[in-house]
Amino acid sequence: MTGRLTIVGTGPGNPGQTTPQAMEAIAGGELFFGYGPYLDRLMLRSDQTRVASDNREEIDRARAALDAASKGAYVCVVSGGDPGVFAMAAAICEAVETGPETWRRLDIKVLPGVTAMLAVAARAGAPLGHDFCAISLSDNLKPWELIERRLRAVAEAGLVIALYNPISKARPWQLGTAFKILREVLPVTTPVIFGRAVGRPDEHFVVVPLGEADAQTADMATCVIIGSAETRIIERPGMDPLVYSPRGVG
Repeated sequence: MTGRLTIVGTGPGNPGQTTPQAMEAIAGGELFFGYGPYLDRLMLRSDQTRVASDNREEIDRARAALDAASKGAYVCVVSGGDPGVFAMAAAICEAVETGPETWRRLDIKVLPGVTAMLAVAARAGAPLGHDFCAISLSDNLKPWELIERRLRAVAEAGLVIALYNPISKARPWQLGTAFKILREVLPVTTPVIFGRAVGRPDEHFVVVPLGEADAQTADMATCVIIGSAETRIIERPGMDPLVYSPRGVG
């Protein structure tokens, strides 16, 4: 008997931002593999089983999920946000590539979700209205020197930048270093958006100029969006400003 494996994203945390397609897959799942806090967002039934693991155990989690699916279970692998953006879909693919032939024959589906970058951008207005990129500041899987080169290159190219995994207890200095690099290229007035838990009761959202951006404003769960030189702020009395990047550059 061959099982199925579906990789879903719960969105940024607001239940209304989990897609109907993901909810349908979750309703039909039997075994749920994921980081504990992401699994906590699910309202699982008594006949559904959760297998929680640490956020740094992606490959082991992927292999365990694939093994369960190969034995006939309907498996859901759960990520926050979108499972294909710095999340479990890539880990599953890596495991399949290096794993047994039986894993390549599984019915594997990746369902898109609302990633943090999109939720934070929507909260701000339209900072991703023109060309943009996403970069993880974690150097667990790539050297920091490469991250620095990419930051400088995309800033010089005029791309809006969304930063994932900006800071942690093990990496308290990297976001501050990233801001220093970006200040060498971008105007100090460039908008910087800090967004955490957008759409949830514990939401933290602030917009500051690059010259005043403080790395301590962020934590590991914050998505930081840095505008390009063209990104603009529309001040509104009594309300948060609108931040947007014009659709054209010329």
